[in-house]
This record gives sequence, structure tokens and C-alpha cells, in this order.
Amino acid sequence: MTKFKTIRGMNDVTPSEVSVWQFVEASIRSIFASYAYDEIRFPIVEQTELFSRSVGESTDIVSKEMYTFEDRNGDGIALRPEGTAGCVRACLENDLLRVDSPRLWYMGPMFRYERPQKGRSRQFHQASAEVFGIDNHNVDAELMMMATNLWDVLGIKNQVNLEINSIGNSDTRKKYKNLLQEFFQSFSSELDKNSQRQLTENPLRILDSKSKKIKEILVNAPSILDQLDSESEDHFNKLKDLLTKLNINFEVNDKLVRGLDYYNKTVFEWKTKDLGAQDTVCGGGRYDDLVGQLGGKDSPAVGFSMGLERLILLVKEYSKDNVTTETELDCNFICLTDDSVSYALINAEKIREAIPTINLKVNLQVTSANSQFKRADKSGSKIALIVGEEELKDNTISIKDLAIKESQETLSLDQIINRLKKLY
Repeated sequence: MTKFKTIRGMNDVTPSEVSVWQFVEASIRSIFASYAYDEIRFPIVEQTELFSRSVGESTDIVSKEMYTFEDRNGDGIALRPEGTAGCVRACLENDLLRVDSPRLWYMGPMFRYERPQKGRSRQFHQASAEVFGIDNHNVDAELMMMATNLWDVLGIKNQVNLEINSIGNSDTRKKYKNLLQEFFQSFSSELDKNSQRQLTENPLRILDSKSKKIKEILVNAPSILDQLDSESEDHFNKLKDLLTKLNINFEVNDKLVRGLDYYNKTVFEWKTKDLGAQDTVCGGGRYDDLVGQLGGKDSPAVGFSMGLERLILLVKEYSKDNVTTETELDCNFICLTDDSVSYALINAEKIREAIPTINLKVNLQVTSANSQFKRADKSGSKIALIVGEEELKDNTISIKDLAIKESQETLSLDQIINRLKKLY
């Protein structure tokens, strides 16, 4: 019989790993809520054209990495490789941009066909924030402040560094592309095939190269900051000044461009030295032209996305004290006879009704008392509730604090509930 396995690059999250995911996800929700960002949810499948038009036909994401297929009507469908395009589509379709300047967040799986390695999977998860309708540096800074506070909550603030840049407007980028093409002419023989293709289609892509040789060449490349229009330059200078006032440490990296075609003006990334080649933990920037490109009325916009798998690797390494590896129980029902199991189930429901926050497990199979107590200890349970023949006969429950020897008492259900209320 065939033994099925996960598809390469798509991973299970087992119960022993779920707690760190829940900690990270809960921290993200809490931080976003504290800044009054509203959650939005949209499908993981969209029309393929949505991504080819927004992300860019020449990007690796669209040309090489998207999971695409035709549905039964012959329409082109894609699993979302990133979230911003879908978020913009959802805002336009649901008329969210007409009246307000929404500040939104979302979280969920994305899909790219890449070579799996540490911190990079074919199904991966992102949490993102997007803001529409605000055309100034203040919102850029707020996003960076929000992310900085998240790193603090997650316990990884010292493991990530912020890099920022400005890539100006469309005229800036056209001029800069021509300068890069001229610069790389004398190095054409040293470029790999991918970089040669990018040099023709979109030279800014080369700035994002991981090749050590190309990085050495780029040291002497012209800087896009020297080509900025006056509006973009003013925006960038005000942003740097505000980040300094907010005590947010940053470094200007004039080679930072991000990997998607829709960005303009501000771009930024948080990087780490602890994950090898996959060093970007969070990245984003402005995309003031994207709403118009997708059929809406022009609207300024800015946002970021963070990779949860990479965050979790850092949290597991540097923030162990914040996360338990397994779910800890409050109470464990020890059942010593077959009849005691149904008795425990009935009374467990009454306890949950009285104390909704309690974490209570009933042992549904009767094994030796010794083995049940061992499992209760292993689960982290603090209290054992014991039902045997005597308790059944007297309509009582015995309670034992597992941290104290000789602590067992036999009480009525009401007394048990009152005792547990004081603890939970």
C-alpha cells in the first residue's frame, strides 16, 4: 500500500510545534490591534492575471514560482504568491477605499515553487499590514514602529536590523535603469544567465542578487539616491528624521529595491544574520500606483509582510522562555473503573460550564492509576481529579495537587468547583 508523504516544501505543524506558532500569531494580532488595524480575509486563489499585472511579468515570482492552473472553465487561476495584490483587489471589489483610509492586516499561507531550504518553504505563511489613502512619511514610520514593537514582544529585537531606501518615482527608476545598463556593459561576461536576462528586462532586479560576485561588482554601481526626484527625496529625508526621533535604529542601503514591480519611494527590510541566505524577516514599502493599475481610483498605499516560518526559527532560538513546547493542562481526570469514565465526562462538563477558561482532560481509557498519574505529570497538569469505586458510591471526586505529596482530599462537585475557581 502506498505510504503518502507531504509534498516537498510543504510542511506539517505537529502539536509539539503549535504552541510557538500560537504565541507568534497571538503576538501579531495583539500588536496590530493596539495600532487600530482591522483584519481582512480573502481567498488563497485569485486570477493569474492579478499577479502578473501587479507583481510583474519579468519577476521570478510570476515567471518561475507561481502555482498556476486552469479551472474547469479554462480560466487561469493561481495560488497566491503574496498578499498585497489580493488585498487591493478585495478593497476595490468591496468598496473599502471610497470613504475611509483603511489600515488593514491579514495572515495566512502563500505559495511559491522554490527550492526548499531553511526558512523557505513552498507553502509558507505571512502576516501583513497594508494602509491606503495616506500619502506621507508618517504612515511609513508607523509601520516600522509597529514592527519594532512586535520584535520586542517576540524577544528577537536584537536579532533583526532595519534597512531602508527610496527608489523614487517611475521617472527616477527609468533613468536609473539606463544607468545600470550602461554600468553593467563592461561586466556582461561576468553576469550569470539570470542576471543577463534581468539586465535586459529589469536591471533593478540585479541589485537583489544573492551572488557574491555580483555583490562585489555592485559596490561601485551608481546609487539610485542620486537620481531621486525632489518629492521622493523630501519624503525620504523626513522619514529618516522621524525614525531617529522615534529611536528606531536603521541603516540606509541604496541597493535595496525589493523583488516586486509595484514598489515606489520608500522600501524597507528587517534582516537577520541568524538564518543564512534567507536573511529577510520582514519587508515592504510604498506602492502608490498599484490601486490605479488594478482598476481603482489612484490611491497612495504602503505595507509590509513578515514570514512566520523565519520569525518562528528566531523565536525558538532566542525567546525560549516565552514559549512552552507543549500545551499544559490545568486538570486531569484520573478514571479508575469503567463506570468512572462516564461519571467523569458528566462532571467535567459541569466544571467547564462553571470555569470556561479551564483546560481539563478526561482519561477515556482505564489503565493503571500509576500510568495515568505519569501521563498527567508529563502533560504539565497541576491538579488530578480522581474517580474510583468509592467516589462513585458517594457521588464525590477526589482532588490532588500533583506538586504536593499526601495532598489528596475527597469533596463534592460544588466544593471541587469552588476550589478550582480560586486556582483558575
